[in-house]
Amino acid sequence: MRPMSSPKRRFLESSAATTTFIGGESVFVGNIRGTGQFVVSGEVHGDGAIEGGLNLCVAARWHGHIRARQAIIAGEVIGSITVEDQLEIGYTAVIRGKVSARTIAIAKGAIVDGEIEVTSDAPVLRFEEKRDIES
Repeated sequence: MRPMSSPKRRFLESSAATTTFIGGESVFVGNIRGTGQFVVSGEVHGDGAIEGGLNLCVAARWHGHIRARQAIIAGEVIGSITVEDQLEIGYTAVIRGKVSARTIAIAKGAIVDGEIEVTSDAPVLRFEEKRDIES
């Protein structure tokens, strides 16, 4: 019997659920519900209920209200975003609406035009972006 390995830092990324992609030249109109990882490079007009992680890429735009377990935002959100766990807002992000998460990290240069609510005792972490998030 093999010993159990230590848990990975981002447990949901290793889940068996298929990743859902919305490509860079795509425009999706309607509400999105699903499990697993979602990678959005295009544009969404509608609300999202994601039981997993959301990666909103640099050129992506989301018009609507988003609920996700985890999220990395590098693009634009016009509407609220509620994250159960960790939210990372990259330096290229523009969010116009309420932001709520258990923990929030905001890169220098990001724009958040709205209320920021942390649902734990953790402070908002502000950081200087050191990695390339251009994708």
